[in-house]
Amino acid sequence: MSITGMSEQWVAARIKQKRDSKCIHWKNLRDLILAHLDVRKRVDIFALSIYGLVVFPMR
Repeated sequence: MSITGMSEQWVAARIKQKRDSKCIHWKNLRDLILAHLDVRKRVDIFALSIYGLVVFPMR
């Protein structure tokens, strides 16, 4: 949250249970990436999203 600038409320509103883990849907992250005003934060969010897909792949 602190790296990307997302508030705790933003995360709590968008977190979903998927099987036995919790996640934030790619659509929500994509919308955040496209709408964020700070280009550096956009890159950070995108990098963390890709990292999450690689480290925690869907089954």
